[in-house]
Amino acid sequence: MNTMNSTASDMGESMTTSAIETIDREICNVVQSDFPLADRPFLKIAERLGVTEDDVIRRLKELKRKNVVRQIGAIFDTRRLGYKTTLVAMRVPADTLDAAAQVMNRHPGVSHNYARDGYFNLWFTLAVSPFEDMDDTLDRMEKETGAEAIRKMPTIKFFKIGVNFDMVKQESDATSYFKPDEPADGNNETPLTDPDWNKAQPLSDFDIEFIREMQEDLPIVPEPFKEIAGRLGVDTAGLFAHAQDMMDRKLMRRFSAVLHHRRAGFAANAMGVWNVPEERAEEVGLLMAQSRSVTHCYERPRFPDWKYSHFTMLHATTTEGCEEIAKEISEVTGITDYQLLYSTREYKKTRVRYFVDE
Repeated sequence: MNTMNSTASDMGESMTTSAIETIDREICNVVQSDFPLADRPFLKIAERLGVTEDDVIRRLKELKRKNVVRQIGAIFDTRRLGYKTTLVAMRVPADTLDAAAQVMNRHPGVSHNYARDGYFNLWFTLAVSPFEDMDDTLDRMEKETGAEAIRKMPTIKFFKIGVNFDMVKQESDATSYFKPDEPADGNNETPLTDPDWNKAQPLSDFDIEFIREMQEDLPIVPEPFKEIAGRLGVDTAGLFAHAQDMMDRKLMRRFSAVLHHRRAGFAANAMGVWNVPEERAEEVGLLMAQSRSVTHCYERPRFPDWKYSHFTMLHATTTEGCEEIAKEISEVTGITDYQLLYSTREYKKTRVRYFVDE
């Protein structure tokens, strides 16, 4: 086992949950897991927590100002919208790393972009529309950045995706995982055995307009959906009904907030990469997904210069916490050949913006 350590000096100041009032932590838990689609959603949250609507609005605005809450909006299933997606690993000369990252960031389909330890020092996710060729895009990026190596690592199979940071318990809470004989529930992704999990679904013109509107950051005002509905030419009841229809069709996963994990107190962020024997790929993936601290778990392709097949995202309040989680996973699965790749700089973390001009 080889664990690669790094400092987080370039990652921005982190906040511990002790620096955030209890009610703020409770608000964060609600907005990232159970945001109400209602005319006055912040009133619903206030009633649930026993505070006033004005208090929830004021506190959320402050959490946004501090960048603890990054964004509130709809989360869509990229592949079912017809987009092609992949994780990309690049090796870029150290003295041009920052400039290369900015080239990546210009693309609206780059949602996560991190510098990490290791041979491949720039890792980003890329989604391209049905009208864009992914290989052409990556070729252009490679030429613009002067990358020494680039590896496209699309998902072969996913075992778990989606993260909530429990601000009260100070742990990541992503408890759902997939077994071949269990369907996904309304809060989870499509199970790995579903043959249509990555197939594009037909979209109407209204679907596309709905996506363009609902993917944007929700304004923190008493009736935030009123203007959105008006721009779409429906009332709010029609807006919420279409949201439910999009979820029923598994085009929209949920409507929720995304937290800045470091500012929320989860200062350590490691991408665990594991060399799993091919014949144990599904068994091990399912075991990894059972860990509460694993927020994402995928199988991806290997390369002559990259032997690791399974990727797990680990979040903890400390680096030591990530290492302990990895050790536990290793003991449960019997996989001892792994690395923890710590992010040294976050260049971009947002949601993919769909059906917009590049």
